[in-house]
Amino acid sequence: MNVIEQETIGGFVAEDFRTAAIFSKYGIDFCCKGHKTLEEVCNTKGLDISIIQNEISAVMSTKGDMGIDFKSWPTDLLIDYIEKTHHRYVEEKTPTLLMFLDKLCKVHGNAHPELFEINELFKGCAGELAQHMKKEELILFPFIKRLVKAKLSNESVAVPPFGTVDNPIAMMKHEHDAEGERFRTIVELTNNYTPPADACNTYKVTFAMLQEFEQDLHKHIHLENNILFPKAQELEKELSI
Repeated sequence: MNVIEQETIGGFVAEDFRTAAIFSKYGIDFCCKGHKTLEEVCNTKGLDISIIQNEISAVMSTKGDMGIDFKSWPTDLLIDYIEKTHHRYVEEKTPTLLMFLDKLCKVHGNAHPELFEINELFKGCAGELAQHMKKEELILFPFIKRLVKAKLSNESVAVPPFGTVDNPIAMMKHEHDAEGERFRTIVELTNNYTPPADACNTYKVTFAMLQEFEQDLHKHIHLENNILFPKAQELEKELSI
């Protein structure tokens, strides 16, 4: 069995984020469903695994600028980056998108009734993400930082109310999956973010912003599911909590 076939999608992206572009091209979810192997995904989607393997090998064998190696970052620094980059992005972009989507429904809703469903889906996403990020910022992330501090100072950490870090991580990953599914529906309803022929500038800008929002969400979820969460679980095991 070829080793590359048994590597998980998330594993490839954690090793070299440039592979994310390959998976996106073939409609392969590298964030929420990043735990699946390349072989599993190709079998499910009916894709030619040899073609994708060759593309992955070509990318990973090229030195060039591989971007930021998040796997090498200290765990607490990665948390700060996620909060200040991705959490802040969601907080800044959400109000504008909600305003634009409401406007599109009023102006173009009769001709394009799918806008109402897109609007409701994004409202649901905005509300859930706001709660999700607060749970991370107030509960999960502070505990992971305590684990980091305990390791550096060779101290012990009290068992948290949630028992083990696995429990909030499982909840966060479940919520990631839910938002991934929600955005897959938005992609279908927007015809992969393609504005209709009669689209005004606001229409075009809104679809472009939705697409950018999804791309940022993919990176956000990838950093947590495939890098931060495994680091936290390993750290907890090292400290034998």
